[in-house]
Amino acid sequence: MKRRFVTLDVFTTRRHAGNPLAVVLESAGLDTEAMQTIAREFNLSETVFVLPPERPEHRASVRIFTPAAELPFAGHPTVGTAVWLGLTDHAMGELAEMLVLEERIGLVSCAVEVTGSHAGHAIFTLPRLPERLGEAPAPEVLAAALGLDNGDIGFGTHELAVFSAGVPYCCIPLGSREAVVKARPDLGSWDAAFGTVAAFVYSRETAETGHHFHARMFAPNLGLLEDPATGSAVAAFAGAVMAYEKPEDGDHRFVIEQGYEMGRPSQITLELSVRNGALASARIGGSAVVVSEGVLL
Repeated sequence: MKRRFVTLDVFTTRRHAGNPLAVVLESAGLDTEAMQTIAREFNLSETVFVLPPERPEHRASVRIFTPAAELPFAGHPTVGTAVWLGLTDHAMGELAEMLVLEERIGLVSCAVEVTGSHAGHAIFTLPRLPERLGEAPAPEVLAAALGLDNGDIGFGTHELAVFSAGVPYCCIPLGSREAVVKARPDLGSWDAAFGTVAAFVYSRETAETGHHFHARMFAPNLGLLEDPATGSAVAAFAGAVMAYEKPEDGDHRFVIEQGYEMGRPSQITLELSVRNGALASARIGGSAVVVSEGVLL
């Protein structure tokens, strides 16, 4: 059976930037092994498989795979898939303001705006708010696994911490963008430092004005040495923002830049709604543009 697919660049408004995504359409009949094999063939950070929804009021059911494993939730696949479905619905004169995706983590509500014939913007509400997971490894262990000096780690009130909003990340504050740039995973010591947890390094120093944090994400154990733009990491990072930035009650918006060291500049928006000193809801948003369409034989 031939199956259509599209690729999009996500968290960018232009092609050949952002994070590439493959979306396989008409995925009914594919089992988990087949999906994993196809994801390995695309060899992008994630590949999405679109299936009919379990409930008719939802837009689609989706499964998300890295080249090495299935994920319960991920940001750039959610944004990219929502944009593609929005473009498809718009072409049929049926674009709704909101659509719901059924992901392994649960239901994900997405607001979609079509911005061009092959481009759009989507923002989704986190299906699970970030929570802190145990203790982070010692700074010297993490520094060694990232090719950094101990003094590179930490700034202001920010400390090492592990957070998850569906996928766990060790959030590692670095004192300068220079330190973020020089980070290099040492695969020989990676497992001892991180195990199965990915690393999200960030600095308040940014490459572009108007942005709030400069970041990189490393996940060798997921088959991703580095990822250009990681919505699930920013979702986890929302926990660090709440813990260390301590935003006041109200609505807050941050722009996280990522992928610059890979030549794939990306911009991820993080919106937080704080009520009575606690995080009430959070949203991840970004743009996406279609790059290619094809058929799997």
